[in-house]
Amino acid sequence: MGNGAIAVYGATGYTGTLVAHELRRRGLDAILAGRDAGKLARLSDRLGGALPTRAVELDDRDGLRHLFGDCSVVIDCAGPFVRYGEPIVRAAVETGTHYVDTTGEQPYIQFLHERFEDAARAAEVAVVPAMGFDYVPGDLIAHLAAQGVEPLGDLVIAYATQGVQPTRGTTRTAIGQARDGGEVYEDGAWRRAPLRTPRARFPFPPPVGPQPVMRYPSGEVAMVPRHVRTRRLTTLMTVETFVGSAAAAPLVPLLVPAFTLALRTPLHGLVQAAVDRMPEGPPEQQRRAARFTIVAVAHGEDGRVRRGVVRGEDVYGLTAVTAVEGAARMQAGGYDRAGVLSAASAYDPVSFLDALAPAGVTYAVDPL
Repeated sequence: MGNGAIAVYGATGYTGTLVAHELRRRGLDAILAGRDAGKLARLSDRLGGALPTRAVELDDRDGLRHLFGDCSVVIDCAGPFVRYGEPIVRAAVETGTHYVDTTGEQPYIQFLHERFEDAARAAEVAVVPAMGFDYVPGDLIAHLAAQGVEPLGDLVIAYATQGVQPTRGTTRTAIGQARDGGEVYEDGAWRRAPLRTPRARFPFPPPVGPQPVMRYPSGEVAMVPRHVRTRRLTTLMTVETFVGSAAAAPLVPLLVPAFTLALRTPLHGLVQAAVDRMPEGPPEQQRRAARFTIVAVAHGEDGRVRRGVVRGEDVYGLTAVTAVEGAARMQAGGYDRAGVLSAASAYDPVSFLDALAPAGVTYAVDPL
């Protein structure tokens, strides 16, 4: 499987285009793929015509198998993944092609574990979802914070972002996750998340500082308990990230359940129609101005506590970097991991985080 091309499916979308530019920047052997031959040709032209294109419909099973047959890796950027993802990962597994994607959807990550774990292992293929900002930094820093402290009673992962303008695709994903409600990991098991979201504050390091936060159904809930021994996993994000203002914190216990229930009514269709009229994504200058801080706090059952912090910028640009970095490591040859994995299981966490330094990522973990 090593040394074949990297196919990027959904190459003409907002994230897919960033991935295509990163593949071209790194000089990697790649194929631009998707459903629209015209859009693919125009993207290839903007990239200097160096990357070949292939137009294949999602329902063309033989076409997808033919596309991936000579590839070492496929990067899937065509979301929402709960709607469009299965044909791509199925064709990848059937052709022995490693797979990474840029999903942020917790239900899809769980679906891959349930549906493709055995098949991927049998095919000696690695299936690695959520290889973007959602959720590579959080998954890796959680793994490092837990090292030497396991078994854990609780592991907390908290997100703070500033200046992030979501893409149309991200907004669709967020609405889908809010409607679904997601899962939590408590007492060593996954269970449906309660509607109620209690008020809380989290002590982010300077310059962010303490912030009101809320629970949210992150992908780490589906991934981290598979490589970290913990009884509970708590994932949080700042209220400002969710509603645009920290001043809205007192309303969160009311707003979140009401919003979730409203999305389970015909209002959902109206909301989706409004999303369809959004810009595809932020312009480059605004995209690059975004900042993030992710903190993982591991609480050992013996009372020890260890914290890891990762910081960075340009969450969509970083998604392209992390997805391509993961695919490049698979393409290089000698890669021998298989099954449905997260970033921390698919790659060495320290080496991977170190590779992100040129993209503006820094991290630190408390000494043991």
